[in-house]
Parts: sequence; C-alpha cells; structure tokens
Amino acid sequence: MLEITQVTKLFNPGTTDEKTALVGVNLTMNPGDFVTVIGSNGAGKSTLMNIISGVMKPDMGDVLINDRSIKSLPEHKRSSWIGRVFQDPMAGTAPHMSIEENMAMAYKRGKGRGLGFGVTRARREIFNAQLEKLGIGLDKRLNAKVGLLSGGERQALSLLMATFTQPQILLLDEHTAALDPSRAELITELTETLVREMRLTTLMVTHNMEQAIRLGNRLIMMDKGRIILDVSEERKRTLTVPELLGEFERISGKKMADDRVVLG
Repeated sequence: MLEITQVTKLFNPGTTDEKTALVGVNLTMNPGDFVTVIGSNGAGKSTLMNIISGVMKPDMGDVLINDRSIKSLPEHKRSSWIGRVFQDPMAGTAPHMSIEENMAMAYKRGKGRGLGFGVTRARREIFNAQLEKLGIGLDKRLNAKVGLLSGGERQALSLLMATFTQPQILLLDEHTAALDPSRAELITELTETLVREMRLTTLMVTHNMEQAIRLGNRLIMMDKGRIILDVSEERKRTLTVPELLGEFERISGKKMADDRVVLG
C-alpha cells in the first residue's frame, strides 16, 4: 500500500544552517494499517508527513503507493489518494465559505473540474448524510460560514472532508493537539470510528503517548530523523507509557525532554 524507502531530507544543504530532517527512513504500511507516530520536537515526524503528501520532495529515496512511485508528483496530483488533517483547525478549510461549499471542494478533490454547480441537490443530500454521522449538528447548518465554527467543529469537518472520498492514505498531523481535552476526545472518537468503518490506511502523529499506545495497530517512534522503534499490534496491547519512555531512553541514550509530549 504505502512504502517509504531510504528517504533522506536535508534543509539548507551545504550551508552553516544545514539540518538533517530525515535519514534513510524506511516504512511499509499494509492496507488497513493504523500507525501512530511519537517523538520529540525535531524528530522528523511532520517532515515525513510532508514528504508523503507532496509538500516536500525527498533528497534521496522513494515514496510508493500501490507499487507506484509518487515522489515526483506535486501535492495536488496526490490528493485523490491522500487525505490530510492538520494540527491547526484553521487549516484545511476555507473560512469565508459555507460548510456545504467546503465539502463540495473536498468532493471534487483529485477529480476533473468543469463549469457545473459545485453544490447540487444530490450532493447536498450526500453532504447532509455524512455530516449527520458526526452527531454534532453540522448537518443542520450547511449554509453556515466555516469561520464561525468552533475549533472542535472545524476539526470534525476537516476530518470528514479528508475521509469521505475514502482516500487510500489518511495523514493525521497532531490533529487533536490544539483542542481542549473534551473536544480532543470527541475528535479522537470520530477518528477511530471513521478509520474503522472505512478501513482507512492511516498514519497519525501525536504527542500524547497514551493516545499513541491506545490507537491503531502499530506504533513507531522517531528521533533525529530516524525510526528508532516499531511496535507491533501484539506488543501494543500490553505496552505502558513508562515502558515506552524506557524504550526511548534505552535506544536513544537520553530522556525525552520535549515539553509538548503528553504522557497520558
């Protein structure tokens, strides 16, 4: 499904500000895998997401979906296969447009576009049915401007927009980190439901170690641009946060000193 082979990325190469973001990263995800990614600041988590989505190109290595190399494709040409939700609830939606207009744009993602109406009666029925699944009343507010929604509502909409065309790969880049605890838990529950029901192959970055253990069927830990730990589903079932911290310290030789890391 998704295969990342020997991916390396440098920023400001050949200068005094040169920084290695990824070093020979290898990762294979099978259809239906839900992989959580944990690591301190600067570990390379978001860079990995940007490489997969096409925001950045690797300096070395390859990215394949279904055995097809996509490393040379721009972001917009990958959008029919890849859905992404960002940490910032303001990203991923157009605040000056209505809920149904935003959903119409997501509906056409990766498809050819003509001069027809973006919101038709048939599509409105589809949008309404999808929004109803969220259970937070957005199906009754199709004409509301997205900029007037709360952070949790916008993130729920972003999650739905990223998934309702059933992408082959779903990227979740700390998508609950900017929300208060109750809204974060709501989005987490929606994520679990949508990923399970649609059987989406999902890669989720999180700073919450308890969440990283609880969600998904695999966990990978990154440090200094490398994957230093890959935990199987069987091991995750009994893994605890102290054990995960211990593994990080054993492998990296240091303590995880990132203030953003949430233990549970």
